[in-house]
Amino acid sequence: MWLPLIGLLLGLLLGFFTNVNIPEQYSIYLGMGFLAAFSTLLGGARAQFDNEFDEKIFITGFFTNLILAITLAFLGVHLGVDLYLAAVFAFGVRIFHNIALIRRMLLKNWSNKKENE
Repeated sequence: MWLPLIGLLLGLLLGFFTNVNIPEQYSIYLGMGFLAAFSTLLGGARAQFDNEFDEKIFITGFFTNLILAITLAFLGVHLGVDLYLAAVFAFGVRIFHNIALIRRMLLKNWSNKKENE
């Protein structure tokens, strides 16, 4: 569980304290990478709450999602079709689904603790 949090913290620190400018033509790829990473991070958090977290699955899922999302964006740009919208939709659905599951698990744990007191 610490691996995703450390990666997120490192990325935030690098983003805040470095002056890196991304050219506008790469903004779609950066957005796809962010969605893939955030989706994988939330999936890892949900798996941790279910006591099913596996680092190998997390790492391979992260890179698979990242490569797939950026490839869709790349192909879409070169074909003149907004294929990246498919990735936005898929990752958006996964993000909201994982957030809903995490919320339910946290509420269930909180209500169980209240009943046991």
